[in-house]
Amino acid sequence: MGEIITIANQKGGVGKTTTSINLAACLAAAEKRVLLVDADPQGNASSGLGLSRADIELSVYDFLIDNIPLEQAVRPSRMPGLDVLPATTDLVGAEVELLDMEERESLLRRKLRPQISSYDYVFIDCPPGLQLLTINALTAGDSLIIPLQAEYYALEGLTDLLRTVSLIRRSYNPNLALKGILVTMFDTRNRLSHEVAEEVRRHFPGQVFNTMIPRNVRLSECPSHGLPIISYDIRSSGAEAYLAAASEILNGKNGTY
Repeated sequence: MGEIITIANQKGGVGKTTTSINLAACLAAAEKRVLLVDADPQGNASSGLGLSRADIELSVYDFLIDNIPLEQAVRPSRMPGLDVLPATTDLVGAEVELLDMEERESLLRRKLRPQISSYDYVFIDCPPGLQLLTINALTAGDSLIIPLQAEYYALEGLTDLLRTVSLIRRSYNPNLALKGILVTMFDTRNRLSHEVAEEVRRHFPGQVFNTMIPRNVRLSECPSHGLPIISYDIRSSGAEAYLAAASEILNGKNGTY
């Protein structure tokens, strides 16, 4: 059965969706079978891989709430080997409907795990915040990658997230491991970026990816074309960075805390 990797950070704008799309695509390029679960009602991971919201007939909502089999709801992306379980704004309603369910925090895990035997990796792209969808994604995950923007308040938000992860471990998913903290939006010319990266490594030794994802115009452009960075511009610094981060995953990058 494939490894389920949750991509989460309660802060918005830190590169969660960009990381989900591009790590999934890089592992698919390495001839792995990959599924990307879009658990954000905004559906940016879906559109970022070329799926038009108007063309999505079945989504994460149908999979979770209406018991539609995974194979009926997934869609192929433009990247060979990479499938998407897409999201639409219907997923907002799932938050409300989950409130009345027993064991609502583990619904995604119970439905997803029995149906992913054909995949090597499953990525879950989370919404910002710590609502039920994010809790479900953390409960479903074997491991967690935390994208962390190289900015002043990054560590403050990280502490809050790790506190939540500890609660998830105690209550719902004791086996959730930290695969790594991935520094994103790193500006080599900016002294603050270097200071933040050094601070994160000092506080979490051995738990930070060696690779740092740079600020890169091509990374910002590729979602509007519905392509991962390795399909949009394989020679860009963003593509090189995500390929390197994917290589760390393939080579067993897996920290604990």
